[in-house]
Amino acid sequence: MTAPAGPLTRTVRVRPHAVPTADATVTVVIPCHDYARYLPAAVGSALGQAGVEVDVVVVDDASTDDSLAVAGRLAAADPRVAVLAHPRNRGPVETFNDGLARATGEFLVRLDADDLLTPGSLARSVAVARAYPSVGLVYGHPVHFAGDPPRAARTRARRWTVWPGRRWLADRCADGYNVITSPEVLMRGSVVAAVGGQRPLAHAHDMEMWLRLAAHADVAHVGGVDQAWHREHPASLSAREVDDATDFRERVAAFAELAAVGTAGLPERDALAAAARRALVRQALRACRYEVDRGRRDPGRVRRLMAEALVVAPELAGPWRRLDAALDAEPGARDRAAGLARAVRVRADDVRRGRRWARTGTYTRDAARGAPPVPPPLAVDGAPESTRGPGWSRGAPGGGPATAADLRRTGGAA
Repeated sequence: MTAPAGPLTRTVRVRPHAVPTADATVTVVIPCHDYARYLPAAVGSALGQAGVEVDVVVVDDASTDDSLAVAGRLAAADPRVAVLAHPRNRGPVETFNDGLARATGEFLVRLDADDLLTPGSLARSVAVARAYPSVGLVYGHPVHFAGDPPRAARTRARRWTVWPGRRWLADRCADGYNVITSPEVLMRGSVVAAVGGQRPLAHAHDMEMWLRLAAHADVAHVGGVDQAWHREHPASLSAREVDDATDFRERVAAFAELAAVGTAGLPERDALAAAARRALVRQALRACRYEVDRGRRDPGRVRRLMAEALVVAPELAGPWRRLDAALDAEPGARDRAAGLARAVRVRADDVRRGRRWARTGTYTRDAARGAPPVPPPLAVDGAPESTRGPGWSRGAPGGGPATAADLRRTGGAA
C-alpha cells in the first residue's frame, strides 16, 4: 500500500510492510536522578537496538548516588553516549528539555533511566514513521513489570494504525485519559522542533506533549508487539507522589495547557476543551460513586478527589452532597446489593477498556469509523506542512500557563 504524501484525513489500518530504516538516526534522551542501579540496562537497551543508528544523551539531574559516575563510565566505553550534568536538581521537565537541546537524530525517544526498550522497538516505530511522513508520534504496547525485567517480548508487528492527529486528539479529549506511558513513544525530531519540548507541569508533562504533537502531526500505533518495558517500583516519582486526586488535578492541568497553547489556532479548540472538561467531571463522579457502591470505602481518598473535581465543576456540589452523606451512612441490605451490582458493572467495563487498550492503544472504540474527513494538522510558516506548529518560546497567552479556571471558562456542562 502506498502511503499518502500529505496528512491523513481518515484512519488507516494496514499490515506492516518492509521499510528501509538502517539510515535512520534516533537520539534517546535518558533523564536520570538517583537511578545508578538501573542506568546501565536502560542505556544498553538503547544502544543494542538493531536496524537504526542510535545515540544516547544521559542527563543527570544532580543525583545523590553515583549515577553521574556510572554515566561517565558508559560514555567512556561507547562514543555514542553523551552525558550532561545538572549542578542542582531541576526536575524531570528541564532535565528532558536539556537533553532535547542536544538531540541530533531524525527521531527522538524519551527513556527514563529505570525503563527499557524492547529488542527491535526503534526499527519497528521508525518503519511506520518512514512509511507515513505525516506521522509525528508513534507508540505501541508497554509491558509494566516489577522486579526483574521480562525475559522476552513480542517482536513481530501485526498491524499499523495511523490516525489523523486531530482525530486522535479529539478522541483523547472525549475520553480524558492518557493512553501512553512514555518509553514506548518515538517522535519525529522536526515535529518536536516545531512544537517545542515539555511544558512545566509536575506530573502530566508527557501527556500534554503527546496531545500537543497530535494537534500538529498524525499519530501511529504499532500493534501486536511490546515496544518497551516500564518498571514499577516504590521509588518512582509516580508511586511516591501521585494519588487519585493528584492524577485528576494533573490531567486537568494538561488539558488546560493544551487549550492555552497546544491547540491555539484550531477552530475546534473550544469544543476540545469542553469535551475534556465533561470527560474529567464524568470520571470523578464515576470514581467516587464506585468507592461508595463497592462498600470498601476510603472517605479521605474520595473527598480529596471530589475536592479537585469541585474546582473544575462547582455545579457538582449537589451530587457531591449526596455522595458525601453516603460515605458515612450504613446502607441497608437492598441498597448494598444495588450498589455492589453497579460496582460490578463498572469493574467489568474497566476490564474491557483495559483489554482494548492493550490491543489497540486506546481505551475507547475508534470514533473514526464512518466519520467525515478531518482537516490537516496545524501549519505555521517556517516548517514543513506536516510538521508545522507554534514555537516553544511563545508560551501561553498572557505569558503564563493555563489554570483549572481557564479550562472551566471554555464552557460545556458536565
